Order: sequence, then structure tokens, then C-alpha cells
Amino acid sequence: MEKLQKNRQKLLIVGGGDVARRTLPRLLGHYQIFALLRDVEQAAFWRAQGVRPILADLDQPESLKRVAGLASIVLHFAPPPDRGIRDTRTRNLIAALKHAKSLPQRLIYISTSGVYGDCGGDWLDETRSLRPTSARGARRVAAEGLLRRFGRRTGCRVSLLRAPGIYDSAERLPLARLHKGEPVLRAEDDVFTNHIHADDLARLLALALFRGRPGRAYNACDDSQLAMGDYFDLVADACGLPRPPRLSRAELAQQVSPMTLSFMSESRRIGNARIKNELRARLLYPTVADALRARGEPVS
Repeated sequence: MEKLQKNRQKLLIVGGGDVARRTLPRLLGHYQIFALLRDVEQAAFWRAQGVRPILADLDQPESLKRVAGLASIVLHFAPPPDRGIRDTRTRNLIAALKHAKSLPQRLIYISTSGVYGDCGGDWLDETRSLRPTSARGARRVAAEGLLRRFGRRTGCRVSLLRAPGIYDSAERLPLARLHKGEPVLRAEDDVFTNHIHADDLARLLALALFRGRPGRAYNACDDSQLAMGDYFDLVADACGLPRPPRLSRAELAQQVSPMTLSFMSESRRIGNARIKNELRARLLYPTVADALRARGEPVS
């Protein structure tokens, strides 16, 4: 068994969050897997799955020496820092990967649809210009640029998955906000939002590993085209909770944090034809309503 493991292609997971854990079952048995983790408390989970933890910190370049030449495949889940407009973590990771005779052959990165910025509710696809309107989006644009340049210079096949709001059927629904009765925008001020179930995002990553084209970006979103308030109403109705109050943008700005308000200031409708045509994806949950039905909640 140990000999078989050594003969398998080596794969490095960077970041041990929820989506990485959901992706893991699709990888086990096919690769010799390593996980770069910052939190020592996460190591026990990964070790129990047959994954070898590598304790390191993307904010500390000296700690990343062990990843150089370690794996031929890299799955990059780690988010950027929470400040600035650069992704120093991705920069540090690339610097570590480059300092090896054996470079990765394949790299998949989970980005965000926030790279497009506010599009005024327009439909868009992956050819849309990247014009982030938040520092969060700017950091992701910076990361994408670093990774694409790394791919062009080294021949590593880099693919990008631009994920919108990630949810699942339990913890990532906005139930806490609904219980608190937090307001949302009235219809005339509302914005379009986009969604992907965490299980579908994990499946898309596995598909991109085999079918993603080099230097290619993919909108990793479902078929839902919901205004934000309608999304909250849908979840509220399905879970037997009161619908949130609706306020004007000016009124809402007085009651929510600047970060929450920034999420309510970008409106776009994202097409997902590329994941269906190129990755040949079939979503488990094509819409949020489908996921709520699967959860066992009545959805009209």
C-alpha cells in the first residue's frame, strides 16, 4: 500500500476550509495528497483522511520552503489577506513553488465573481473586463494576474474558478440574519446576486482539474438569477421565517455595516455556459430553490 501511494501523482491542497474538505473525497485514492495548513488544530482531520499535513503560513515566506517541488498538482483555496489591494499570500506561494527543479504541472485557483465589480445588473460572461469596485475584488484580480503570469512563464496549466456567493443547505444560508430581522433593499434599489452550492463548487474544481483549459477562467455559478431581497425571501419562506424588512438604500446605510453595504452595491447576472460546455458540468443544485427542496423545505 505504501509503495502504491508513492507511485501516485502528488497533489497539494493549499487551505483547509469547507470547500477543500468537500473536494477531498473526489481526490482520495487517486493521488498522494498533502495539505498546507496554518492551524495545527486542523491537522488531525486531514491526517485521519490519509492526507499528510504541511504546517506553514502563507504570510510567512520562510515557512513555505517545504512546498517547493513537492507536488505536480496544486489546488489553491486560500483567500487573500483582508487588507490592501495585493494578494501577498499568492505571491509568496508562487515564489516558493518557483524555487524548485520540479514545477507544478497543474494549478486550480478558487477566485471570486467580485473581480467584475458592479455591472449595473448586466448579463456577463468570462470575457467581461475586470473592474473590481472593492478592495476584496482587487486582491482577487491581483491573484489571478500573478497565477496567469506564472502559468505563461513556466508552462503550468493554470485554471481559475470565479465563485459567487457560496452556500450550502445548512450553515451558509442567511438564517442568522433572518432570525435577527436584518433589513434588505427594497425592490427598486435591489441588486442581482449569484450563487453556487458548496458541493457543486467542489465538483467543478474536480472537473476543472481534468478539463480546464490553461489560462482559462470559469464562472463557477448556478442558474439562479435572483435579486438579493428575493433570495432572502426565498430562504425565509422555505424555512418558515419572517421575510426581512425592505428599506431604501439611504435608510439601509444607517443600519448595516460598511462591509454589508458594499455587498449590496454590486449588481450582476453571471452566465455559466462555459462550465457546461467546456467542463461538461451538470449541477447537483441548478438553483437555490433546488437546494432548498433537497434540504426538505417546502419551496413554492
